[in-house]
Amino acid sequence: MTVIRAIGLLAVIAAAFAGGYAYKATNGLVAATGEKPDRKVLYWVDPMHPAYKSDKPGIAPDCGMKLVPVYGDDVATSANADASTMPAGTVQISPEKQQLIGVRYGEAEVRSGFRTIRGVGRVAIDETRIQRVHTKVDGWIDKVLVNFTGAFVKQGDPLLTIYSPDMLAAQRELLLATRAKTMMQNNPLPSAYAQSESLLQATRRRLELWDLSDAQINQVLQSGQPIKNTTLYSPATGYVTDRKAFPQLKVTSETELYTIVDLSHVWIVADVFEHEAQNVRVGEAASVSFQALPGRVFNARITYIQPDVDPTTRTLKARLDMDNPALLLKPDMYADVELRVNLPSTLTVPAEAVLDAGERKSVFIDRGNGFFEPRRVTTGERVGNRIEILSGLRGGERVVSSGNFLIDSESQMEAAGAGMRETPEAGAMRQ
Repeated sequence: MTVIRAIGLLAVIAAAFAGGYAYKATNGLVAATGEKPDRKVLYWVDPMHPAYKSDKPGIAPDCGMKLVPVYGDDVATSANADASTMPAGTVQISPEKQQLIGVRYGEAEVRSGFRTIRGVGRVAIDETRIQRVHTKVDGWIDKVLVNFTGAFVKQGDPLLTIYSPDMLAAQRELLLATRAKTMMQNNPLPSAYAQSESLLQATRRRLELWDLSDAQINQVLQSGQPIKNTTLYSPATGYVTDRKAFPQLKVTSETELYTIVDLSHVWIVADVFEHEAQNVRVGEAASVSFQALPGRVFNARITYIQPDVDPTTRTLKARLDMDNPALLLKPDMYADVELRVNLPSTLTVPAEAVLDAGERKSVFIDRGNGFFEPRRVTTGERVGNRIEILSGLRGGERVVSSGNFLIDSESQMEAAGAGMRETPEAGAMRQ
């Protein structure tokens, strides 16, 4: 009985030892290979270029690295989705790596908005408010009453006196016509009186056309004496910007005596770069500020756009109208102009999503399951922190807005590796 118990005890110890050895051997295999016996290997891939696959372990032909296994439980939800079935340059990045490189996303959306166009301008004289003063009769200037450039005059202020033989003769004709009318009052022929009245009115009308005022004509009629030196009055209120009137100067109807400018309303002539000119429209509102008037902002509106581009500055000139009741704005004063331009609805993406390589611009599309596809796009204008997409994208597509430089580097390595594997030498290496 004792012998039987001893034999049984030895059997239990042997079984335990065998089980422990088997357990240790299994764990040693896992530790040595990193593989679990119950995981199914689907294929082996190049760790540097995951697009290369092999049905057996070995060495990668392009970089010489050991192929690593891909297990069934590591495959993404979409079993058929891999980089080889997608456009060239598509890469797959694990969620952990995405988090490490800081991948963020944006969306291609159709948006409308506005942009601000800034330009430099200057204050200009409103050309519709310039008055050039001439005399309508030939003669000689007697006295100059406004005798310097820059003088402020009001409408009706006297500018100068002029001696004109033609004006003097016309006044004498007025007096003769008046006497003839008086003499014809008792004439038995009604037509004679009517003719004298017509002659008087014609003479008076001629003096009026020569800018002799009603007060001056009445003065001649009441005094019975012609005015030797008649006075020329200002036709407008403003500043004298040019003066050619001097005493004893002979003048004709072609002589420009004064230039008077009304500065209560001015123009702002703004320079707009030619690439922005297509967005500028007549009627657009603008805000104008001046370095000479800090803290003051004026409202204006575009009333005219020049049809030609300045060949030196490559700018288009836009004209804005502004009231200047306090006369704070002076001609040739510099101005900063901001035009708020409304833009139509267009497809846009975050500006950071576009990789600009000069003539080539691209974005990365999120294809799901960690796949990123490079897509070439054509861009338009930038509006704030978004940029217009003219072609290459559809509304609603998800794009990478941060971390795309690192994704682009891996995509270029993938594309280069794929090109190498397509060469005859790469095929020979794989054989």
